[in-house]
Amino acid sequence: MKQHLSACIFDLDGVIVDTAKYHFQAWRNLGQSLGFDFNEQFNEKLKGVSRVDSLKLILSHAGITLSDQDFAKALASKNEEYLGLISSMDKDEILPGVLPYLIKLCKHNIPIALGSASKNARKILQQIELIEFFDFISDGTMVQRSKPDPEVFLLVTEHFGLEPKKCVVFEDSIKGVIAANTADFVSIGIGDANILEMADVVYENLLGKEPEMLLNYLNKKG
Repeated sequence: MKQHLSACIFDLDGVIVDTAKYHFQAWRNLGQSLGFDFNEQFNEKLKGVSRVDSLKLILSHAGITLSDQDFAKALASKNEEYLGLISSMDKDEILPGVLPYLIKLCKHNIPIALGSASKNARKILQQIELIEFFDFISDGTMVQRSKPDPEVFLLVTEHFGLEPKKCVVFEDSIKGVIAANTADFVSIGIGDANILEMADVVYENLLGKEPEMLLNYLNKKG
C-alpha cells in the first residue's frame, strides 16, 4: 500500500538559514568575557541545543560555575548580542533550494511546520519573509526538553493529529537526527553524509530536490 507524506518539519538553523555563525560569535564573546575561549569545532556541539543547555555545556567545558543570578545574566547578555547580530538578516540569507522546495510542498498541499530549539524562530522567519509558508511553529518557547529529546517535533504531530512515521524531519545536527529517529519520524539530514550517517536520507542541500523523492522513499520503506 502506498504511503502518504503527512507533513514536513524543518529545523531552522542550518536547514533554512545559517545562524550558527551568529550564535558562535555571541557565545564566543560571552566566553571571552568570562575568561575562556572555544573554537568552531566545539560550537558544533551546540547545534540544536537550547540556550540554557548550551550555556551549561560551555561552562562545563571551561570548568566555570556561576550563581543562578549570574547564569541568568549571561543568558540575557548572549541573547541580546545575538538579537543585534540577526537584526539585519533578510531573505538573501535563505539557504540554497529552500524557497523552491517550500513552494513545491505548498503545491502538493503538504503541511509545513518548524521544529526548532530557537526562541527567536518567529522573528527570523519574519525577517527572511518565509513565515507565511509555515502552518505551525514549534520552537524553544514551547518545549521543556531540548534535542535529542523529540518533544519539539512531537508537538507538531500532536497539533496536526498525525503519526510521526508518516512525517519527515529536516535536520542538520546529529542531535536533531537522533530526536527524529527516536520518535519514528523519517529523518532527512542536511549537510555532510559522514556526519549525519544516522539519518534515513542525507541531502547536501535542497537544491533541485523534489517532494516526490520523499514519497518514493516512504513507499519503499513502507
